Amino acid sequence: MKTDIPEGDAKDNSYTSRTGQSHIPVQKDEMPVEDPIDPATADSDQMLEKDDAEAIDKSNILRGGRTRGAKPDGSYAEPGDEEGLPGPDDGTSAVR
Repeated sequence: MKTDIPEGDAKDNSYTSRTGQSHIPVQKDEMPVEDPIDPATADSDQMLEKDDAEAIDKSNILRGGRTRGAKPDGSYAEPGDEEGLPGPDDGTSAVR
């Protein structure tokens, strides 16, 4: 069975900073990564409600209806089949 997965060491610390080499610190692959998500509460209805409450800007919601007082301007009309397409003399070739 042939696989396209390369073999080798998945850890490569050759890029980590050495003393006096660089002013930008780079940590090793083995170093723990800080995870701010608590797995016990991350997938809960309470967390979803909290996220929704934080994401919705209540000051940006229109009150009293769906419009800002604009009156309807006629009725909706379906666009034609050729509307918005380039004309026959635009320089492109037609493919049919």
